[in-house]
Amino acid sequence: MTKAAELAKMGEVLTNSQIGGRRNIIINGAMNVRQRNDSVAGLGDGDEGYVTLDRFRHTAAASAGRFTSAQTAISDLPGFLNCLHLDCTTADTSIAATELLVLEHRIEGQDLQQLKKGTSSAESITVSFYMKTNAEFVFMCVLNDFDNNRVNTQKFTTTTDWKRHSITFVGDTTGALGDDANNSLSVSFYLHAGSNFTGGTYVSNTWQSRASSDNMIAPGIGSFYSSTDNDVKLTGVQLEVGSQATPFEHLSFGETLALAQRYCFAIDAAGLAGSDVLASGHCRANNAAYVDLHFPVIMRVKPTSITVNTVGHFGMVTYGVINLACTTVSLQSATRRVASINLVGSTTALTVGFGCFMYHVNDDGLIVFEGAEL
Repeated sequence: MTKAAELAKMGEVLTNSQIGGRRNIIINGAMNVRQRNDSVAGLGDGDEGYVTLDRFRHTAAASAGRFTSAQTAISDLPGFLNCLHLDCTTADTSIAATELLVLEHRIEGQDLQQLKKGTSSAESITVSFYMKTNAEFVFMCVLNDFDNNRVNTQKFTTTTDWKRHSITFVGDTTGALGDDANNSLSVSFYLHAGSNFTGGTYVSNTWQSRASSDNMIAPGIGSFYSSTDNDVKLTGVQLEVGSQATPFEHLSFGETLALAQRYCFAIDAAGLAGSDVLASGHCRANNAAYVDLHFPVIMRVKPTSITVNTVGHFGMVTYGVINLACTTVSLQSATRRVASINLVGSTTALTVGFGCFMYHVNDDGLIVFEGAEL
């Protein structure tokens, strides 16, 4: 083999034969983008969904345990500045059968066709990530195939220092993934579970059906809720085709934000100059207006609701009127490209038919468009 051929072969090995394009299927694996909240306390009383870092979902079946989820700055892992940090604030040592705490990243089927799942050429899949905990824990890394109700599980053991875990899953020749925008596969980290999920027999790195029972999904794992001393820090999450972990693929903040905005879009007034215009429209009544906001990227599906942290942090302005504070900010209608927002003001100072701008009164203002997540 010539030197050039040797170098080319080495390049294929180091990149799992993916010379160009993105290797990492995970979005926001470096935990840099946080459109919703930087920290939320008191979690653990039910399915919490997406609460802090973009694209990382908290699935928490109700328990007595409580935790805080936060984006936390780190300085002890070169190449990474942020992590997803879970801090146990209320312990739960009496574990009911239905209890569960999972971190998961859900992925559209149309973004997974390179896995060749359900064919005789199904590819191996490697998950890698950095995790640091206050004590040694055994947790479970799980691939969940939602299209075919199949699962593959592997244990890993954490340490009190940052450790890069690399876990390779065999290809699955059974069950193709849908070529659509629906949730087809998730990478999940099981941190706490009751007997409904731990009572079965652990079989490592084997695709199996979970149609009859979930009890094989997390046998032998520890419990994040075992003590209020417990905390889990996670970053550098990568999912790629192939049998080895390649170096973490860093994207720019702008690229990552644009990818995340397909699933969630937030108007965050922090850092904006005073009274920056956020959306424009027209007055529909002497105290109300409709304004249109165009999303920076086409969302996966149209959002169905908005969450506003403080309505009074937003206002309306039209000809001859300034600082008309809002008493209502709600979603009137939406498509995947644009949303119409209904604003109701604190006085009757508007003129029907006049143009109207929505602006932020306070730089703590936050509006999150929800409903497009997987």
